[in-house]
Amino acid sequence: MSITWTSAAAPRRASTRLRTKLLLLEPEFRDSTTHMWRPEDLLPRYRSYLCTMHAVIRASVPLMELALRRTAVRPGDPLSEPLAAYLAEHIQEEAGHDTWLLEDLLAAGAAPEDALGPLPPPDVATLVGPPYYWIEHHHPVALLGYIAVLEGYAPAPGLTDRVGRLTGLPAAALRTVREHAALDTHHLDELYALLDRLPLTRDQEAAVAVSALHSLDALTRLFVRLGRSAPAPSLRGAGPTPPTGVTR
Repeated sequence: MSITWTSAAAPRRASTRLRTKLLLLEPEFRDSTTHMWRPEDLLPRYRSYLCTMHAVIRASVPLMELALRRTAVRPGDPLSEPLAAYLAEHIQEEAGHDTWLLEDLLAAGAAPEDALGPLPPPDVATLVGPPYYWIEHHHPVALLGYIAVLEGYAPAPGLTDRVGRLTGLPAAALRTVREHAALDTHHLDELYALLDRLPLTRDQEAAVAVSALHSLDALTRLFVRLGRSAPAPSLRGAGPTPPTGVTR
Protein backbone atom coordinates (compact mmCIF):
# COMPACT_ATOMS: atom_id res chain seq x y z
CA MET A 1 0.00 0.00 0.00
CA SER A 2 1.35 3.44 -0.90
CA ILE A 3 1.86 5.86 1.96
CA THR A 4 1.32 9.58 1.60
CA TRP A 5 3.45 11.97 3.64
CA THR A 6 1.17 13.83 6.04
CA SER A 7 1.86 16.64 8.45
CA ALA A 8 1.34 14.22 11.35
CA ALA A 9 3.75 11.59 10.00
CA ALA A 10 6.32 14.05 8.66
CA PRO A 11 6.67 17.36 10.51
CA ARG A 12 9.00 18.70 7.86
CA ARG A 13 7.48 19.55 4.50
CA ALA A 14 8.49 17.95 1.21
CA SER A 15 10.18 21.15 0.11
CA THR A 16 12.25 21.30 3.29
CA ARG A 17 13.31 17.69 2.94
CA LEU A 18 14.38 18.29 -0.65
CA ARG A 19 16.33 21.44 0.23
CA THR A 20 18.13 19.53 2.99
CA LYS A 21 19.18 16.76 0.61
CA LEU A 22 20.49 19.24 -1.96
CA LEU A 23 22.64 20.93 0.67
CA LEU A 24 24.87 17.85 0.63
CA LEU A 25 25.96 18.60 -2.95
CA GLU A 26 26.05 22.38 -2.77
CA PRO A 27 29.70 22.88 -1.75
CA GLU A 28 31.03 21.13 -4.84
CA PHE A 29 28.58 22.99 -7.04
CA ARG A 30 29.60 26.35 -5.56
CA ASP A 31 33.27 25.52 -6.13
CA SER A 32 32.60 24.69 -9.78
CA THR A 33 30.74 27.94 -10.44
CA THR A 34 33.36 30.03 -8.66
CA HIS A 35 36.00 28.56 -10.95
CA MET A 36 33.78 28.98 -14.00
CA TRP A 37 33.21 32.70 -13.36
CA ARG A 38 36.82 33.57 -12.47
CA PRO A 39 38.09 36.74 -14.21
CA GLU A 40 40.85 35.20 -16.35
CA ASP A 41 39.75 34.59 -19.96
CA LEU A 42 36.13 35.01 -18.97
CA LEU A 43 34.92 36.30 -22.34
CA PRO A 44 35.53 33.11 -24.37
CA ARG A 45 34.35 31.03 -21.43
CA TYR A 46 31.15 33.07 -21.26
CA ARG A 47 30.50 32.37 -24.93
CA SER A 48 30.98 28.67 -24.29
CA TYR A 49 28.59 28.99 -21.35
CA LEU A 50 25.92 30.52 -23.60
CA CYS A 51 26.29 27.69 -26.13
CA THR A 52 26.05 25.03 -23.43
CA MET A 53 23.12 26.62 -21.63
CA HIS A 54 21.26 26.94 -24.93
CA ALA A 55 21.61 23.17 -25.34
CA VAL A 56 20.11 22.75 -21.86
CA ILE A 57 17.38 25.39 -21.98
CA ARG A 58 16.03 24.48 -25.39
CA ALA A 59 14.94 21.18 -23.82
CA SER A 60 12.97 22.84 -21.00
CA VAL A 61 9.67 23.42 -22.79
CA PRO A 62 9.73 20.05 -24.64
CA LEU A 63 10.37 18.27 -21.33
CA MET A 64 7.42 20.00 -19.68
CA GLU A 65 5.19 19.37 -22.70
CA LEU A 66 6.05 15.67 -22.53
CA ALA A 67 5.28 15.57 -18.80
CA LEU A 68 2.00 17.41 -19.41
CA ARG A 69 0.97 14.84 -22.00
CA ARG A 70 1.82 12.01 -19.61
CA THR A 71 -0.31 13.48 -16.83
CA ALA A 72 -3.28 13.28 -19.21
CA VAL A 73 -2.98 9.51 -19.51
CA ARG A 74 -2.94 8.77 -15.78
CA PRO A 75 -6.66 8.67 -14.88
CA GLY A 76 -7.31 8.57 -11.18
CA ASP A 77 -3.81 9.77 -10.28
CA PRO A 78 -4.26 12.49 -7.62
CA LEU A 79 -1.11 14.24 -8.86
CA SER A 80 -2.29 14.64 -12.42
CA GLU A 81 -4.52 17.70 -12.09
CA PRO A 82 -2.27 19.93 -9.95
CA LEU A 83 0.84 18.84 -11.83
CA ALA A 84 -0.79 19.56 -15.19
CA ALA A 85 -1.91 23.01 -14.03
CA TYR A 86 1.61 23.85 -12.88
CA LEU A 87 3.22 22.59 -16.09
CA ALA A 88 0.80 24.43 -18.35
CA GLU A 89 1.59 27.71 -16.62
CA HIS A 90 5.33 27.10 -16.42
CA ILE A 91 5.51 26.23 -20.13
CA GLN A 92 4.22 29.72 -20.89
CA GLU A 93 6.72 31.29 -18.49
CA GLU A 94 9.71 29.48 -20.01
CA ALA A 95 8.78 29.85 -23.67
CA GLY A 96 11.38 31.67 -25.74
CA HIS A 97 14.21 31.56 -23.22
CA ASP A 98 16.35 29.55 -25.64
CA THR A 99 15.99 32.44 -28.10
CA TRP A 100 17.31 34.82 -25.45
CA LEU A 101 20.51 32.77 -25.35
CA LEU A 102 20.98 32.96 -29.12
CA GLU A 103 20.49 36.73 -29.00
CA ASP A 104 22.99 36.98 -26.13
CA LEU A 105 25.48 34.95 -28.13
CA LEU A 106 25.16 37.28 -31.10
CA ALA A 107 25.63 40.33 -28.89
CA ALA A 108 28.71 38.68 -27.38
CA GLY A 109 30.43 38.56 -30.76
CA ALA A 110 29.62 34.99 -31.77
CA ALA A 111 26.85 33.50 -33.90
CA PRO A 112 23.72 31.42 -33.24
CA GLU A 113 25.26 28.63 -35.33
CA ASP A 114 27.88 28.18 -32.62
CA ALA A 115 25.10 26.88 -30.37
CA LEU A 116 22.85 25.28 -32.98
CA GLY A 117 25.41 23.48 -35.13
CA PRO A 118 27.61 21.28 -32.93
CA LEU A 119 26.55 18.08 -31.21
CA PRO A 120 25.57 19.03 -27.65
CA PRO A 121 28.25 17.85 -25.19
CA PRO A 122 27.74 14.57 -23.34
CA ASP A 123 27.40 16.40 -20.02
CA VAL A 124 24.32 18.16 -21.41
CA ALA A 125 22.78 14.80 -22.32
CA THR A 126 23.71 13.52 -18.85
CA LEU A 127 21.78 16.41 -17.30
CA VAL A 128 18.77 16.55 -19.62
CA GLY A 129 18.39 12.90 -20.64
CA PRO A 130 17.27 11.26 -17.37
CA PRO A 131 14.14 13.43 -16.98
CA TYR A 132 12.95 12.22 -20.38
CA TYR A 133 13.39 8.62 -19.27
CA TRP A 134 11.73 9.08 -15.88
CA ILE A 135 8.77 10.93 -17.40
CA GLU A 136 8.22 8.17 -19.97
CA HIS A 137 8.99 5.14 -17.83
CA HIS A 138 8.23 6.13 -14.24
CA HIS A 139 6.16 9.21 -13.38
CA PRO A 140 6.12 12.81 -14.69
CA VAL A 141 6.43 14.12 -11.12
CA ALA A 142 10.16 13.28 -11.33
CA LEU A 143 10.56 16.33 -13.56
CA LEU A 144 9.98 18.56 -10.53
CA GLY A 145 13.38 17.56 -9.14
CA TYR A 146 15.07 18.66 -12.34
CA ILE A 147 13.17 21.95 -12.38
CA ALA A 148 14.03 22.56 -8.72
CA VAL A 149 17.72 22.48 -9.60
CA LEU A 150 17.52 24.67 -12.68
CA GLU A 151 15.44 27.23 -10.82
CA GLY A 152 17.26 26.90 -7.50
CA TYR A 153 20.79 27.19 -8.86
CA ALA A 154 20.26 30.00 -11.32
CA PRO A 155 22.74 32.90 -11.70
CA ALA A 156 23.22 35.07 -8.64
CA PRO A 157 21.71 38.58 -8.78
CA GLY A 158 25.11 40.32 -8.88
CA LEU A 159 26.57 38.16 -11.63
CA THR A 160 25.37 40.29 -14.54
CA ASP A 161 27.25 43.40 -13.41
CA ARG A 162 30.35 41.39 -12.63
CA VAL A 163 30.48 39.67 -16.04
CA GLY A 164 29.83 42.95 -17.81
CA ARG A 165 32.60 44.66 -15.88
CA LEU A 166 35.14 41.89 -16.43
CA THR A 167 34.43 41.31 -20.13
CA GLY A 168 33.27 44.69 -21.41
CA LEU A 169 30.18 43.03 -22.87
CA PRO A 170 27.07 45.15 -23.46
CA ALA A 171 23.86 44.60 -21.52
CA ALA A 172 22.36 42.95 -24.62
CA ALA A 173 24.79 40.04 -24.22
CA LEU A 174 23.72 39.40 -20.63
CA ARG A 175 19.94 39.20 -20.85
CA THR A 176 19.56 35.54 -19.91
CA VAL A 177 21.77 35.81 -16.85
CA ARG A 178 20.02 39.02 -15.79
CA GLU A 179 16.47 37.76 -16.33
CA HIS A 180 16.99 34.39 -14.67
CA ALA A 181 18.61 35.99 -11.65
CA ALA A 182 15.41 38.02 -11.26
CA LEU A 183 12.80 35.40 -12.19
CA ASP A 184 14.00 32.11 -10.79
CA THR A 185 13.60 32.89 -7.08
CA HIS A 186 9.88 33.43 -7.65
CA HIS A 187 9.68 30.33 -9.84
CA LEU A 188 11.41 28.26 -7.17
CA ASP A 189 8.96 29.44 -4.52
CA GLU A 190 6.09 28.34 -6.77
CA LEU A 191 7.67 24.93 -7.27
CA TYR A 192 8.27 24.31 -3.58
CA ALA A 193 4.72 25.42 -2.78
CA LEU A 194 3.49 22.85 -5.31
CA LEU A 195 5.60 20.10 -3.74
CA ASP A 196 4.06 20.87 -0.36
CA ARG A 197 0.53 20.71 -1.81
CA LEU A 198 0.91 17.48 -3.74
CA PRO A 199 -0.25 14.26 -2.04
CA LEU A 200 3.10 12.59 -2.68
CA THR A 201 3.72 9.00 -1.67
CA ARG A 202 7.09 8.09 -0.21
CA ASP A 203 8.14 6.62 -3.55
CA GLN A 204 7.04 9.71 -5.47
CA GLU A 205 8.87 12.04 -3.13
CA ALA A 206 11.93 9.83 -3.47
CA ALA A 207 11.67 10.08 -7.27
CA VAL A 208 11.69 13.88 -7.05
CA ALA A 209 14.71 13.77 -4.73
CA VAL A 210 16.67 11.35 -6.93
CA SER A 211 15.93 13.52 -9.96
CA ALA A 212 17.07 16.65 -8.13
CA LEU A 213 20.25 15.11 -6.73
CA HIS A 214 21.22 13.68 -10.09
CA SER A 215 20.50 17.02 -11.77
CA LEU A 216 22.63 19.01 -9.35
CA ASP A 217 25.49 16.54 -9.67
CA ALA A 218 25.25 16.66 -13.48
CA LEU A 219 25.05 20.46 -13.47
CA THR A 220 28.19 20.56 -11.33
CA ARG A 221 30.02 18.32 -13.82
CA LEU A 222 28.87 20.63 -16.61
CA PHE A 223 30.28 23.69 -14.85
CA VAL A 224 33.54 21.88 -14.14
CA ARG A 225 33.93 21.29 -17.87
CA LEU A 226 33.04 24.90 -18.68
CA GLY A 227 35.55 26.10 -16.13
CA ARG A 228 38.37 24.52 -18.05
CA SER A 229 36.95 24.88 -21.57
CA ALA A 230 38.55 26.67 -24.49
CA PRO A 231 36.53 28.82 -26.89
CA ALA A 232 34.28 26.94 -29.27
CA PRO A 233 36.14 26.35 -32.58
CA SER A 234 33.80 28.50 -34.67
CA LEU A 235 34.05 31.62 -32.50
CA ARG A 236 35.50 34.45 -34.53
CA GLY A 237 36.80 36.66 -31.74
CA ALA A 238 34.68 39.59 -32.87
CA GLY A 239 33.45 40.49 -29.41
CA PRO A 240 34.65 43.20 -27.07
CA THR A 241 38.14 43.07 -25.64
CA PRO A 242 38.14 42.57 -21.88
CA PRO A 243 39.27 45.67 -20.02
CA THR A 244 42.69 45.55 -18.45
CA GLY A 245 43.43 45.95 -14.78
CA VAL A 246 40.05 44.63 -13.63
CA THR A 247 40.00 42.60 -10.44
CA ARG A 248 37.29 40.74 -8.58
